[in-house]
Amino acid sequence: MNFIIAGKNIEVTPGLRSAVEDKIGKLEKYFTPETEIHVTLSVEKDRQKIEVTIPVKGSIIRSEQVSNDMYVSIDLVEEIIERQLKKYKHKLMDHKQSESYFKKEFLEKEYMEEEEIKIIRNKKFDIKPMYPEDACIQMELLGHNFFVFFNAETDQVNVVYKRKGNTYGLIEPEY
Repeated sequence: MNFIIAGKNIEVTPGLRSAVEDKIGKLEKYFTPETEIHVTLSVEKDRQKIEVTIPVKGSIIRSEQVSNDMYVSIDLVEEIIERQLKKYKHKLMDHKQSESYFKKEFLEKEYMEEEEIKIIRNKKFDIKPMYPEDACIQMELLGHNFFVFFNAETDQVNVVYKRKGNTYGLIEPEY
């Protein structure tokens, strides 16, 4: 596996690099040697965060973990990704192109499937043109964590969402 490790507000020391490669390297039993693993380590106040992204054809395997110790975050992120791989193996394999990213042993081994994803509620609503700031206000009034709206500036469907620290994010389609 090819590791691409970057740091934000933190120097990626040889010890951290080694910890990432050792711990996340345990996932090599699932992936081919050519697979790229993107790792970003960051520090904000006492929050030690690791983000791991593994692009595979048609999908992205991603996990982000935060703790007050970077080595704990590294341990947690590896466990989460391994659980995701086992849980969604069949979904990942539905995209036949993805198979070239995974080792044959992983593809052939059967794992206990966890619960199927079930949509239990369906909502329909009018999407009215509005500005992102107005969408944030509407989201707050509804008490939701996200809000889908038709952006009056771009004439596209967008999503605003609540972030940590009482900030907001905007998701726009990329064509």
